[in-house]
Amino acid sequence: MTRILWKPSAERINNSNLKLFVEIVNQIYDTDIVDYDEMYKWSIDNIPEFWEQMWDFAEIISSEPYEEVIDDVEKMPGAKWFEGAQLNFAENLLRYRDDQLALIFRGEDQVNRRLTFAELYDEVARVAKSLREMGVTVGDRVAGFMPNMPETIIAMLAATSIGALWSSCSPDFGVKGVLDRFGQIEPKVLFTANGYFFKGSPLDSMERISKILEQLPTVEKVVVVSYTEDHPDISQLPNAVSYADFKASQTGLQIEFEQLPFSHPLYIMYSSGTTGLPKCMVQSAGGILINQLKEHILQGDLKREDTLFYFTTCGWMMWNWLTCGLAAGATLMLYDGNPFHPIPAALWKIAEEEKISMFGLSAGYVAALQKNRFQTRSGI
Repeated sequence: MTRILWKPSAERINNSNLKLFVEIVNQIYDTDIVDYDEMYKWSIDNIPEFWEQMWDFAEIISSEPYEEVIDDVEKMPGAKWFEGAQLNFAENLLRYRDDQLALIFRGEDQVNRRLTFAELYDEVARVAKSLREMGVTVGDRVAGFMPNMPETIIAMLAATSIGALWSSCSPDFGVKGVLDRFGQIEPKVLFTANGYFFKGSPLDSMERISKILEQLPTVEKVVVVSYTEDHPDISQLPNAVSYADFKASQTGLQIEFEQLPFSHPLYIMYSSGTTGLPKCMVQSAGGILINQLKEHILQGDLKREDTLFYFTTCGWMMWNWLTCGLAAGATLMLYDGNPFHPIPAALWKIAEEEKISMFGLSAGYVAALQKNRFQTRSGI
């Protein structure tokens, strides 16, 4: 039998989101579910009922209700989910507009920035207004060649509030890696930072951006976020504007959230590219929203008082997963840089300082920590 590493206390179980969800299901369907395994079995034996309750439990915001949960549970893939519903992904992530922290940004350069939910909404509104004014509309593609920083999430939310599709790559990608991806989707707008930090050094991205733009003729506007320097020279980039100058100057704007079908495309993500060009994978707004909220709320027990962190770049799907934590009202911790700089315990130090309650990491990171521990003990 596998050894159990950790088990929550009875108090924690009784105060969990999953416990409340089970109680609701038991009451509505006259069931007697008592643990996770039974809940899991009920969810796959009663697919429409489970997802109907998940919709209600997550309080999905929609302007029009759905007509049915799923048209054919035996049709996979190809089943139609929540037909008739009209919603907006960004509206669900921006449901909270108060003074609780929405984003904490830490970089290895010691930058430390914080945005409340109210400030985040205001920033998104200003960027969305500018995107609309330049002609971005439903179905257009907006791309990000960005570090994991607040402006990346702001740009994504602004684009998806209009009904545009978002796609992103990490700034450590080479020119070919970016073109192999963005060249297929023909973005109308590119958000990029002038550079990024790694192992204590600022790395410039401007030359690569220039080469990328030479082969992306569909890009009508390049929005450059100043990161590694305050006023980078962007004159060599065609159709470029600084992020500060691009976003609308007005504050207190209201976002016009486009109401779209549940199946409307949201993200374009990519396979690894080990067998030819990376394959584009289009994910729907409604599907991403309800499934990731299921993972955050039921399986992660994420609540408003939590701070959620996952060590990821914007080129990995875990960045997309992380951002959906805003819909649960949690604070997101963002990090840019090498996780071992300036010390191997850099991220754990941040976790302690920022009171991170959910710490996400990869197997590779754990393996690197173990290797570092071995080398330190061995004097290597």
